[in-house]
Amino acid sequence: MKTRFVIAICMVLASLSINASIPAYADRGEEGEEEYMPPANDPLYKEECSSCHFLYLPGFLPARSWQAIVKNNDKHFGENLALDAETASRISSYLTANSAERSGSEWSGKILRSAGSGTPARITEVPWILKEHRKISKETFKRPSIGSFSNCGACHPNGALGDFEKASVPK
Repeated sequence: MKTRFVIAICMVLASLSINASIPAYADRGEEGEEEYMPPANDPLYKEECSSCHFLYLPGFLPARSWQAIVKNNDKHFGENLALDAETASRISSYLTANSAERSGSEWSGKILRSAGSGTPARITEVPWILKEHRKISKETFKRPSIGSFSNCGACHPNGALGDFEKASVPK
């Protein structure tokens, strides 16, 4: 009997420990959607895209935007990524399969609605993202610790895990 009790307690404690390390993207929003975005989990996407900048979550853009970004990878914001056709195809497939239309995230839904039929080329051009950051001065983004509006990880340390809540931004 004691053994079963100890095992049960260990299972509960392990569950609490595991749940504490899992990002809150599984929380449900008002619309029955996941509140946070699922983190990026494709090793190729992570390797190719986070070597130069914050690893943007696929749910931040519609599929059409990701497809355009990957298609034009030779002109990626002034850089030639030199992705071979197979790598570009795999990354495009991953981003499309996990884009805002498919993420199930409440935030992705807001992003899609705000983009309408547009094809934002940058996450920083998405109307909902701009609205969420409208009260932050341009000078804030010029701080050396931030550098630019596109450096999401500077203000959202748990962003790669899908947590972009205002409460998670360091003061």
